[in-house]
Amino acid sequence: MPGVAKSRGCEACGAPLPTPSREASGGKAPGGRPARYCSRACRQRAFRQRAERRTPSQTEPTGRGLPPSLDAFVGRERELSRLRALLRSSRLLTLTGPGGVGKTRLALELAGGVRGARTGRAQWVALDSLRDGELLPQALAAALGVRERGGRAGVEALVHALGTRTMLVVLDNCEHLADACAQLAATLLARCPRLRILATSRETLRVPGEVVFRVAELSLTPAGEDHDLAELLRSEAVRLFLERARTSDATFELGRGEARTVAEICRRLDGLPLAIELAAGRAGSLSLTGILHGLDDQLSLLTDGSRTGPGRHRELGAAIDWSHRLLDPLERVVFRRLSVLGGGFSAEGAAAVCADGAGSGDAGGGRYRGRDRDRYRYGDRVDVGDKSLPAGGIGHIGRHDGVGRRDMAPRTDGISPPAPHHLVRPEQVLRVICALEAKSLIVRVRGDEPRGAARFRQLSAIRAYGMDRLSEAGELHDTWSRALDWLAGQAAGAAGAGAFPDTAEGPLIEEQENLAAAVAYAATRADNRHVPLAFTLARLLYGQEQLTAARALLSGVLERVQECEDRGAALALAARAAYLQDDHAAALDLAQEAVAVERAGQHPAGLANALDALAAARLCRGEFPDAVAVFAECLAVVRTLGRPLDLALCRHHLAWALLQTGRTTEAERLMQECLPELEAGAPVGQLTAALHTAGAIRLAQGDLAAAERRFAEVLLKTPAGESFHALYPLEGLVMVAAERGELQRSLRLYAAAAAIRRRIDTEPEAHWWGQVEAVVARVKERVHPSGVGAAMAAGRRLRGARLVAYALRGTQVRSVVRGSGHDESRDRVGSIGQPPLTGRESAVAELVAEGLTNQQIASHLGLSKSTVAGHLDRVRDKLGVRSRTQIAVRVAGRPGGPEPAN
Repeated sequence: MPGVAKSRGCEACGAPLPTPSREASGGKAPGGRPARYCSRACRQRAFRQRAERRTPSQTEPTGRGLPPSLDAFVGRERELSRLRALLRSSRLLTLTGPGGVGKTRLALELAGGVRGARTGRAQWVALDSLRDGELLPQALAAALGVRERGGRAGVEALVHALGTRTMLVVLDNCEHLADACAQLAATLLARCPRLRILATSRETLRVPGEVVFRVAELSLTPAGEDHDLAELLRSEAVRLFLERARTSDATFELGRGEARTVAEICRRLDGLPLAIELAAGRAGSLSLTGILHGLDDQLSLLTDGSRTGPGRHRELGAAIDWSHRLLDPLERVVFRRLSVLGGGFSAEGAAAVCADGAGSGDAGGGRYRGRDRDRYRYGDRVDVGDKSLPAGGIGHIGRHDGVGRRDMAPRTDGISPPAPHHLVRPEQVLRVICALEAKSLIVRVRGDEPRGAARFRQLSAIRAYGMDRLSEAGELHDTWSRALDWLAGQAAGAAGAGAFPDTAEGPLIEEQENLAAAVAYAATRADNRHVPLAFTLARLLYGQEQLTAARALLSGVLERVQECEDRGAALALAARAAYLQDDHAAALDLAQEAVAVERAGQHPAGLANALDALAAARLCRGEFPDAVAVFAECLAVVRTLGRPLDLALCRHHLAWALLQTGRTTEAERLMQECLPELEAGAPVGQLTAALHTAGAIRLAQGDLAAAERRFAEVLLKTPAGESFHALYPLEGLVMVAAERGELQRSLRLYAAAAAIRRRIDTEPEAHWWGQVEAVVARVKERVHPSGVGAAMAAGRRLRGARLVAYALRGTQVRSVVRGSGHDESRDRVGSIGQPPLTGRESAVAELVAEGLTNQQIASHLGLSKSTVAGHLDRVRDKLGVRSRTQIAVRVAGRPGGPEPAN
């Protein structure tokens, strides 16, 4: 036929297809794609055949896919974002964490977001019911729908079926089969190039290339702070509780003021998702207050979980017991003994408490070295078999002192008494701690770790379980006794640090919670170790201005130590706490008795401490000449001790008293003698107090520039956050500004300092405050009332970094850099050799100095919050600073730095 070229065949039936020729196209090349089918019927037939080829055959793994999500996923947005990135860049990702922390639910949410997850590209393999690791390949094959054909079985069948397919396999609950899972994962990943594995386990698999992500507890609101409802609802733990409470009871509504109760419930549960869900499940039968009170017995309250979920998730105790059964005998012993250390522990503390001693109840006793070691040995005891128990037994102890509910009670569940435990040697404890942390039964405490010492803790529910096991093993008293010995030894070492231990920073601050539990335990047993422990705890509370609690503890100590040399030290500390509470009469009586006791005991260091307390009591009563005389006697005693730092502290105290009497020249000479020693070795609180005294002396002498430098230096050295350490230099700057005629500035700083005093509830020394008030009264007389109100209102709005930036105006900061020889000050405010900030970075830094948050800066500049955070990181790097306050200081030091408006 004309116009028809050589024919092609239909791809469906084979019939010939005509192809247009060049002549049929008017002499041009034919356009368009050539025909492939002879009819529409053939085209449809071919489409069905292609669809059948895309459907997995009987030999390809179809698998069970992912289990459906039956509840809402709450929180963890940041973790999910990070995990998605890790899953794209790694082939083996393991989620680890303690039982009940939400590893399974997080893995399900993560896997569900994988492309093609619901069409077979993500497969879920639950391993909790598998007990034999040798059967793991067969279990995995069954879950993936892999059939054994062609003589292939086990691993070979899996490798053949997976081949080069793109797939994510989720291995849930690997910890009891860790070795088998590790071997299988390594084999499959090596031979299946497009396979990725997501594992959940309480212990890492330790396979080359494994990326480990530790799943943390849900975010909580900080304790001890007053938060509004919006802030409370930003807590992931609170949101989860409310979501699950509404699920368990459709009529549940949050009543007025109940959000704080929910927040406290979540804090008591350490933000553990399983515990929170179980507690929320009680919302239909208990009030929120009832749930909170019921948490004194967590393992009994937190039961009745989902009937369809894994057995280990139906009650909290079962989740923990699952992990406990996987421990070897030595790990079980250390695990349960650690439960007495509810405030966390270092490796040193764990070894002292967990290692067996020479005999029952005597472990660790040899470590204590006090003034009179025999005074702090065991209290009255009665022997029961081969156990040494305190008089009165241990069955009457309540829950709040950390003792289990079934202390030494006979078993009624048919389980035989525990077999004798393995002896624990001190050198074994560190290895066991690492193993317990790897198995998620203890967690690392993140944050400031002094001297590089890592600290760990048990979550509250795990600790309650461990305490029950400790009671059942009959080791409760012996373990507590070792803990008391170790803490008493630490207390004795801290007490011998100097002549003025009450004013030193507490070296046992990390052990405060453990000290409180030990004091409560020892108090019920007439145990003499109660005295040094209670005294040390009182010192810590005094340093934190928890004065009522400190005085209550000291009252108990004084009742027990009528004839003990520690009585003088306890009286001196009680006097200091009393005058800080404006109980001046009691303070004077206590201090005078302390001096009498120490004079009789002939202990020079103790006498110096008592004289210092007496002089301070006189000072607070306005008896300045008497205070100077007592401080002078204290200085004479301290000179005989040969302790340079104590001598410097005493000189500073005498200088402050001399300043109150107007003897500024003598005070200045003493400060010149003591400041170098204090700058070299004194804690921050003592150094800032001395610098303030030096500034006050310069102010009294009329040297405003030098006074301003000293007050500014105090602000630079004061830790971030509102504290009384920053108030005295601020009030000093109030007087400096007034003397210079900067009346508005003086009023703003005064209002800011007064607002901080109200917020932290602290009172200044009467004589100092009288000077400040007199200056401010004169300023108010010179300013129009409307100007006073505006300045005071502006001052009350100054907080945090913005307040520091305003107080440390550029000239002040530069003068501190030039005039201070202290390296830290140069580190914090020097700018020589630093790369310049870009325009955007400068804008961000200036807004930080004005006190704006990242979100507010983002809205102001039209940026995203993450972009602002990135700019701030670069600002910190370029300026060599760490905090927002330090950024504000740098901005204030630049020409044209921010100056708040009235």
